[in-house]
Amino acid sequence: MSKTLSLKPRLSEKTYALSESRIYVVEVPKGANKHLVARAVEQQFEVKVASVRIVRQAGKTKRVMSLSGKRYANSYGQRREIKKAYVTLKEGFSLPFFAAVEEEQKKEQASQEKIDTAMSKQSAKEAKKETRRGLIKRRRPAKETSDAN
Repeated sequence: MSKTLSLKPRLSEKTYALSESRIYVVEVPKGANKHLVARAVEQQFEVKVASVRIVRQAGKTKRVMSLSGKRYANSYGQRREIKKAYVTLKEGFSLPFFAAVEEEQKKEQASQEKIDTAMSKQSAKEAKKETRRGLIKRRRPAKETSDAN
């Protein structure tokens, strides 16, 4: 096994939710163990690792249908096996896997705040406009048209 492991982050909604509690999920080579993964994460990202859990996910068998002439042929394919490591970091450390998602959320919140302040200013302006010059606007009676028959 080489000194550096290739760590591929798993980016999904579930792993994003886990990352908020400082647990990050990475795919690791099949021959890696907890100690190698911990050392590799510490070296590559300059963080402190609290614990590592490793899971081997077996590849699913999938049915493949092929049509040749008038006959259907059934065959079975296999997805690849995946070895995942759940890396828990110590307090105060994080990995930059979901930095883009968090930045976009912050931008969205900032734009929503701008919209809210603009709407509140507009409503205050309209309320002020109504209170000026007598709140009641007198309606003029509709012009009566006389029929010239």
